[in-house]
Amino acid sequence: MIPTALPVVELLSKPDCHLCHEAKAVLLALQARGTFTLREIDITTDPTLFARYHVEIPVVFINGRKVCKYRINPQQFLRAVQRAKSPRWRRFWQRI
Repeated sequence: MIPTALPVVELLSKPDCHLCHEAKAVLLALQARGTFTLREIDITTDPTLFARYHVEIPVVFINGRKVCKYRINPQQFLRAVQRAKSPRWRRFWQRI
């Protein structure tokens, strides 16, 4: 069996955002299961990201696909991570 890369979860956030801190805590707790790689991106360091997401943060992407914003439902998030691991799902998103 060929090993597959873990899905990449990106958390768009900014400093001094209580919802961002809550979202990060939820993601870190879920990451303890070893099911994804987490990257936090500070939107204040990128003018384009800041202009696009400053009123929506936190925003969570899995492999580049937006899956939630503001708050994270752990069960829905874990289902999205499982779908991201599926070869069929990966092939679909690679075509787009």
